[in-house]
Amino acid sequence: MKLKKIFSLFIGLLFLFSACTMLEPEDDNHSTFDRVLKDPNFAEGLLIRAYTFIPTNDYRFDEVATDDAVTNDKFSSYMRMATGEWSSLYNPQDLWTNSNRAITYINEFLTVVNDVPWKWTDEELNDLYVRRLTGESYALRGLFKYFMLRNHGGLDPGGQLLGLQILDTYPVAQDDFAKSRAGFDEYVKNIYADLDEALKYLPLDYGDRSTLPSGFSGIPMDKYNTVFGNYSQQRMSGRHAKAIKARLALLVASPAFNPANDQSLWAKAADYHAELLDEINGVGGVDPKGHIFYLKEQIDAADLNSGDRMDIPEILWRRPIYTDRVKEENNFPPSLFGRGQVNPSQNLVDAFPMVNGYPITHPESGYNASDPYTNRDPRLDLYIIRDGSRYKNTTIRTAVGGGVNAVDSVTNSTRTGYYLKKLLREDVNANPASAANQKHFNTHIRYTELFLNYAEAANEAWGPTGSGTHGYSAKDVVSAIRQRAGIQQPDAYLAAVTDKEAMRALIQNERRLELCFEGFRFWDLRRWKKDLTEPVKGVTIQGNVYSYFTVEQRAYNNDYMHYGPIPNNDVVKFGISQNAGW
Repeated sequence: MKLKKIFSLFIGLLFLFSACTMLEPEDDNHSTFDRVLKDPNFAEGLLIRAYTFIPTNDYRFDEVATDDAVTNDKFSSYMRMATGEWSSLYNPQDLWTNSNRAITYINEFLTVVNDVPWKWTDEELNDLYVRRLTGESYALRGLFKYFMLRNHGGLDPGGQLLGLQILDTYPVAQDDFAKSRAGFDEYVKNIYADLDEALKYLPLDYGDRSTLPSGFSGIPMDKYNTVFGNYSQQRMSGRHAKAIKARLALLVASPAFNPANDQSLWAKAADYHAELLDEINGVGGVDPKGHIFYLKEQIDAADLNSGDRMDIPEILWRRPIYTDRVKEENNFPPSLFGRGQVNPSQNLVDAFPMVNGYPITHPESGYNASDPYTNRDPRLDLYIIRDGSRYKNTTIRTAVGGGVNAVDSVTNSTRTGYYLKKLLREDVNANPASAANQKHFNTHIRYTELFLNYAEAANEAWGPTGSGTHGYSAKDVVSAIRQRAGIQQPDAYLAAVTDKEAMRALIQNERRLELCFEGFRFWDLRRWKKDLTEPVKGVTIQGNVYSYFTVEQRAYNNDYMHYGPIPNNDVVKFGISQNAGW
């Protein structure tokens, strides 16, 4: 009773003195935006926040929404999308929201970058920090606009190609969000402008130097290294900006965005890629181990301080090395304590040629339907676990009677007869009783992609053996990549490919194999305007009888789903033009 009276008295006093200063909020030491102009670390947080939105910060494994794979995760958003739920209301491939957030942070940062005391005791160092951070900002903004265009550019209901809204200022007024989408060409020019602006500020690569790079003459070497040296590795550099320009050029030249098949756009894409490849000796720069960049030897060899072309030769840009076992726990077969989530398709397996280079459907391939995995392209066993594979000193059986690893045996079993191997480290232990992590890194851009991009563009511009002014052709690139993969030499099948159409099919297939499970297939099919409805196949094995079946249908609409939707909320709220069909 006494406590109740005391409590009542306290409440009464609160009401009585509610207007008194004793109950007014005091400064509780929370930071306000003013701190941005005083604290460099706080200010740089605006830019670092934008880095956190880069879509390739992790592997998306959206191949399970293509003809390359399915997943056994019944709650997968990509499964839902691929089987009929993709819409402007439900879009697991939405990069609109995060990209616009990143662009907003970048625009805000650009309004203050010149006013922050990055190094108030040294004006020259301060100016160098402003230079680097300004260049990073423009490069990052161009990167996010590229992803916006890839995922959300498209045709309006009248058939006109559109880009997205151009929001390059801060703050953004409410009316700015209701701006019309820019025309496709205007938006592309805007992205190029950002990337070209970045190149005015940035060196090609970061890293400590003994001689100054072009464009930085007159700067004391110690100050250059302080700002642009080893400490800045993995930030947006000039080389990264040039790679994004090249990627953009390929997208713009692709059938979905180049319906007139303007050959000059293909030549531009080839030239932009060649600018990067020529610096590593063209075809001679193909990394002999570039297709196994994710294995222990390559990760252990990764080095942030190795000069102009850092790291292993395959990697142009990656995230920092980290230690965990997440991908392995998600994707190892169940007998190895994994969830077996990503299941490569029979469609993908059939895309791997024989070791002699011929497709399995070719009469000279030597393919044996009763022994389908013998004498195949070595990349098949590098990237995919199949029945009879040896993994972690264990034979994996996916055939009937194969235990928990067999098709549909348990919740975590494969649905197709295959498990993922690429991107995983065999030396990870996923056993909860003795679990052990290993080092990994996630790639933003690697050179194999750029070589294949060049091959595609060069073939379209100049044919299989044309090389523009660069001294190497689409055929030269494909030959080097197939030879690295272990295709027997001489490559008789490649030698027989002499026309643009046959080379196009081969390049697209090599791209499918080399870049599988790295987040390309979903958007490659769309920019090529390929059939999106190919059913996903699997295999049932009993004895030496291989029976193929449909695992999952694809419910895409080829009439309009080569382009992604604008989020419905923004269409309704701001009156933004939606892509046709959505």
